[in-house]
Amino acid sequence: MEVISYIRYLRSSPRKLKEWAKVLHGLSPQVAISRLTLKSDKAGRLLILAVKSAMANATNNKKAVEANLRIKTIEIGKGPMFKRWQPVSRGMAHSIKKRTSHIKVVLEEKNGA
Repeated sequence: MEVISYIRYLRSSPRKLKEWAKVLHGLSPQVAISRLTLKSDKAGRLLILAVKSAMANATNNKKAVEANLRIKTIEIGKGPMFKRWQPVSRGMAHSIKKRTSHIKVVLEEKNGA
């Protein structure tokens, strides 16, 4: 049984989230949350929210036991960009891309329980 959770349009770039998403693959959600609490930046906080949401979906909707869950995949996708302009010399402007991202967390039960 798989449980999926989405969090979309997050104001953090996908590059910052992907480095921790690779580390969490295959862990139990409790261990993943404990590792992410040590990371004190925004990417860690956003991934904690995504994993907690997936755990809540599993326990409330599918009646799964938290001890039997593990993270199957965490996918980080690109979202739309906010485009801003920074004025520079000689009447020109440089573009600034404020990136957003989408997180998809897939949990599965261990041992086919």
